[in-house]
Amino acid sequence: MIPSLREKCGVFGIFAPGEDAARLTFFGLHALQHRGQESAGIATSDGERLHLYADMGLVAQIFSERRLAGLAGHSAIGHTRYSTTGSSVQVNAQPLLLDGPDGPMAIAHNGNVVNAELLRADLVEHGVEFTTTTDTEVIAQMLAVSPGDSMDERFATVMRRVSGAYCLTILTRDAVYAVRDPLGIRPLCIGRLNGHGYVFASESCALDHLGAEFVREVEPGEVVRIDANGLTSSFPIGRGAGPQKLCLFEYIYFARPDSYLDGERIYPARMRMGAELSREHPVEADIVIGVPDSATAAAIGYAQASGIPYAEGLVKNRYVGRTFIQPDQRLREQGVQLKFNPLREILEGKRVVVVDDSIVRGTTTPRIIAMLRKAGVTEVHMRITSPPIQYPCFYGVDMATRAELIGAHNSVEQIRAHIDADSLGYLSLEGTVLATGVGEGRHCTACFSGQYLSEVPLELDKLVLEGESGRDRHSVPGAPRRIPVRV
Repeated sequence: MIPSLREKCGVFGIFAPGEDAARLTFFGLHALQHRGQESAGIATSDGERLHLYADMGLVAQIFSERRLAGLAGHSAIGHTRYSTTGSSVQVNAQPLLLDGPDGPMAIAHNGNVVNAELLRADLVEHGVEFTTTTDTEVIAQMLAVSPGDSMDERFATVMRRVSGAYCLTILTRDAVYAVRDPLGIRPLCIGRLNGHGYVFASESCALDHLGAEFVREVEPGEVVRIDANGLTSSFPIGRGAGPQKLCLFEYIYFARPDSYLDGERIYPARMRMGAELSREHPVEADIVIGVPDSATAAAIGYAQASGIPYAEGLVKNRYVGRTFIQPDQRLREQGVQLKFNPLREILEGKRVVVVDDSIVRGTTTPRIIAMLRKAGVTEVHMRITSPPIQYPCFYGVDMATRAELIGAHNSVEQIRAHIDADSLGYLSLEGTVLATGVGEGRHCTACFSGQYLSEVPLELDKLVLEGESGRDRHSVPGAPRRIPVRV
């Protein structure tokens, strides 16, 4: 309804004897709902069997008390999805369940495998049959058929061949694994639950909701296993192969403001982005407002650094999003009005600094500015807490092709004219990195700089693995989908 940046997924895992793993996973996924709103699923193990339920929709829409009661077990993994490889259909909902070399195995994935098409073609050539159109199944099938007497040996084979971003949670009958790619592009952390269990989550905010104590982040290239003997760690292809390259957009937009990344709380990092932005692009104005919710902290930082009062000028309807009831065409075209409502009493007659996190295609921002002008704003000074997005992301963010990115082919002045702002200022890449508090060389900045971390296709279609089976397949909502391994 409103074009925007969309992250791929949130993943979760838990091993906690004596606890209701499905219920705890439900609450963990609820805390990670912002990372994906297309589908969600939970897989559990009772030590003998794996149980799975996954469906389209939001976490709270999919799981009822009856559904959770049917997912018995003390260990579980969960997933909430936005698709970047494979279309948004029920068969692609995760976790995926398959027959592994050591018995049943479920897998959930956050990221994007840039060489998935080549890997899948190789597997098909060797007789592997696929039932979904996701890169997640490519990883799962590689794990299932790779040689080795242990999971570590199989992980070593897979991690040497897979290129791109991946954070995995994997469930077997007696263990839960967490795996992070060697560059650490997507976040993944570990928590301790009540002294007798462990939790994995894409973001630390999910640990807080469960009362789990943050232990540490999963390191790049690390495989962590939790079972009845506790936590063990390994680095199947070596440790410290290169510097961590956490996605810079996690700080700018994706991560919840109460999460920690690389030891830094997101909220103050976004406030520093706003402060840097005020120094790089000062302007005379009456008030500063943020586009809720991701730009609120940055707007406060801009206001504090500039001395211009902060005000709440836009109220967000937090219940507009991916629901089962879609607006008709007339309302869809007025999507901004469905999502935001301006406070005329605050805005009328004012020169306003509007802080937002990004401009992607340049379709939403003009509507917001038109709405503000209709509310009586006399000047609109747009300030963006990131550099212009000039290149597509191949590592788990569905942001657009390069042809669709307004920053790829237009100057700042041309973009200003297009969105009808009185002025426009972007935070520099140096200022954005400085505000994270992490240091230079620790982030993936490919969407801003074009400096990709691996070989990537010129354009990556998220339906690249789509075939007739994936496009036309229908399955019973929520039904377990067991992936056969035939070689």
